[in-house]
Amino acid sequence: MAVEGNVPVVILRKNTSVTSGIEVQQKLSGAAIALANILRKTYGPRGLDKMLYKSNGETAVTNDGAKIIAELLIKHPAATAFVELGNAQESAAGDGVTGCILFAAELMQEAGRLLAKGLHPLVLVEGYQLALAVAIENLQDGAVTIGADDNEELFKVAFTAMNGKAAEGSAKHLAEMVVLALTSVVRIEGDIERISSEDVLIAKGRHKAISESILHNGIIIEKRIEIQHMPHVLQSAPTVVLAGDLTVEKTSRDAEIEISNPNQLSEFLAAEEELLESKAKLLLDLGAQAIFCSGEIDKNLLHRLVNAGCFVIGGIDSQDLERISGVSSGRLVHHLADLSRGDLGTLASLRIQRQESSGGVEEKIYLTGNESHFATIEVGGSNDVAIEETVRAIHDALRTTASAISTRQISYGGGHPHASAAAAVRIAAESQAGRERLAMEAFARSLEIIPTTLATNAGADPLDRLLELRAAIRSGQPNAAGITAAGEVGTVADYPAPTASHSHAWQTAIEAACSLLRVDQVISARGD
Repeated sequence: MAVEGNVPVVILRKNTSVTSGIEVQQKLSGAAIALANILRKTYGPRGLDKMLYKSNGETAVTNDGAKIIAELLIKHPAATAFVELGNAQESAAGDGVTGCILFAAELMQEAGRLLAKGLHPLVLVEGYQLALAVAIENLQDGAVTIGADDNEELFKVAFTAMNGKAAEGSAKHLAEMVVLALTSVVRIEGDIERISSEDVLIAKGRHKAISESILHNGIIIEKRIEIQHMPHVLQSAPTVVLAGDLTVEKTSRDAEIEISNPNQLSEFLAAEEELLESKAKLLLDLGAQAIFCSGEIDKNLLHRLVNAGCFVIGGIDSQDLERISGVSSGRLVHHLADLSRGDLGTLASLRIQRQESSGGVEEKIYLTGNESHFATIEVGGSNDVAIEETVRAIHDALRTTASAISTRQISYGGGHPHASAAAAVRIAAESQAGRERLAMEAFARSLEIIPTTLATNAGADPLDRLLELRAAIRSGQPNAAGITAAGEVGTVADYPAPTASHSHAWQTAIEAACSLLRVDQVISARGD
């Protein structure tokens, strides 16, 4: 049955708004640029900090991009996509979040200009993909391979990661500790060299300055000691690591015991005492001197073991328990009855440090093993805000340096790889006859937002510096030309970063931008 006339069909609620056409990309790029503008002034060695004041009264001062986007309450879908982009970069590389978001936002801005001129979104996507392939190839060609024992280059990588952050004043000292810590926990498993920043722990030393931060070859556990006369220093101590309680096992059902005479009560208590004595005898006969367990320890058994010269502590969380097992090279045992001499590990040293403060008494247990499974950087600072920022800087340095050790590939900083890749993309675009060439040129301009931002934050004229940098890249002199901390064009060979970090940032930025460019309509049920 035919319906005559133009009858409207309503399929959406009245308060639903629908945005179509070029306006969609304008909204998406506007949100991306707004987020990038929040981070822009924090980028580079001359970047400034942001003070984040939360609704619960907590305050944080940082220029770390990952921290800032994690604290912002963002609701716009495009900005949320960029937050996820930053989280992906932080998860994969440990650093470079701000640069990644700046590049992705510039891609969106350049795309908006071309779409306004009538370029099809899929042509843009294809052009961006072509440009990315050229940029990655140029990045790999310009990468520098570092030797297995080249700690000097690793130090530069760690120093670069902390440059421009609150820990910059002690960056050299901290960078040395980062490199020493990571090189000490490198393991050879079969034919594979295993390196993980997770094997280097960070502890807070609240009573020290940043310059007094120390590296401990082992782990540090903050835990109150129940009995102060237990040994505070042990050397070459046989160690037991138990995931469970050191108590008399309770019945799973409630039960009543009728006692008709005092002797039965005495026998009942004696049986319990005998059971505890058997547990103590088992541990002492095996020669255990340091005993760690995750559960509760019976008071009588605790005193019995301590009086025998043992260090005993309970209530250790499962993660620390596994680390103690690794440091001592012992086996984590779940039932005391299963414990044998082969399960025991050995701690090279155990030391308790007691510190009194206005907040009470703090006690730390320093554990060192015969093999370097873990290392701990004890970070100092004048207050919690300073310590938190220093911890973030060290975390970034650990991740980037571990990546450099693993891949043995680094690229120079200061926007050098971005400017070099931009020049290569422009040359490649010359041979592209279609409209994709416009997208490739836009990609090249987007890459140059990194050296431009570095120059701007250093107080230099961004256009002049960009033109100088282009000329230096074309002439090949000086080698590794980039934007220095002073905002001038010069060699940046002393400020490297892992090549993998740049590669991942470019690829994820393209993925985020292209996914938004494919959107042709935004339907909002809220009407905004």
